[in-house]
Amino acid sequence: MEILKQVVNVAGYTLEAIGVLTILAGCVVAGMGFLREWRHLGAEEAYSAMRRRLGQGIILGLEFLIAGDIIQTVVLTQTLESAAVLAVIVLIRAFLSFTLEHSIEGRWPWQGPPVGKSS
Repeated sequence: MEILKQVVNVAGYTLEAIGVLTILAGCVVAGMGFLREWRHLGAEEAYSAMRRRLGQGIILGLEFLIAGDIIQTVVLTQTLESAAVLAVIVLIRAFLSFTLEHSIEGRWPWQGPPVGKSS
């Protein structure tokens, strides 16, 4: 049983590390894209594209961070206090994801694609 806990602990930390690296990569990709597009499209369009890319990187990174937290809490700690802390963390990260999605797309995720635009 101890080996399983160690494996799960490593898996949780690995997912969290992937989440952090995903956010960092999103920052780099968004910044490089901004510099490239700024020369060709102008500052306003480049800025909009950068915000969209950065938001997507953050949202994806948050998903990995949540997955790591869930694995570690459900398998390792299994206390009511740790479950409550996990619930708060997931709520905060879900709120961040929804607000970032709204900022990127200009609509809430449950609203569906705009009329005349398919995904």
